[in-house]
Parts: sequence; structure tokens; C-alpha cells
Amino acid sequence: MREADIQNQIRMALNPYAVIFRVNSGKVRMQDGRYFDTGVPNGYTDLSGFRKSDGKAIFLEIKTPKGKLREAQIHFLSQMSKHDVISGVARSPEDAIRIVEEGMKFNS
Repeated sequence: MREADIQNQIRMALNPYAVIFRVNSGKVRMQDGRYFDTGVPNGYTDLSGFRKSDGKAIFLEIKTPKGKLREAQIHFLSQMSKHDVISGVARSPEDAIRIVEEGMKFNS
């Protein structure tokens, strides 16, 4: 299964618990050859949003079962975890629900 498929499953599974957005990061080449920078920091998580019960911010990096985090992703999640937010790596909808329900923080 592709990472994009897992992301979509997670977005649907989290709907009762959170408002979640998919954010593309990096640079995108436009039809005219110019590059467009998405504006978010390098390593920004695939999904972000907030928990419906208390408004706490959520940052989720989504990976396949064998997918590995890049250094920039580890750095971003580590920085976010210094604050009162929910953050983590989810490889399945079940992982994502557990992270959000338990208010977990990324731990490298």
C-alpha cells in the first residue's frame, strides 16, 4: 500500500476525533518551468490539525510499515514535541487514533 493511501485512510479514521489537513511541503515545478515553494518548513508533517475535544494541535508523519523518517522529519517532530502538542509517526489508522486519543508526543 502506498503512503498516500494510508494518509487517506487515516484522515477518514480521525474524522470523529480531529480536524485534519494534508499539507504538501517542498517545491513544486509549475507548467511554465518555475518552482513554487509551499511555504512550510522542511520536514513538516504530512498531516496536521487539531483535536476536537480540546483544540490541541496535531502533527502526524505518515509512513508505510517499512518507511523511514528523513532527518528533517525527525528534527521537525522533535521540535514540535517540545511544546504542548500531539505529535507522532503513524503507519496505520489505528496508530493515528491511538496517538490522538492518548495525546502522545514524538520520541526519537
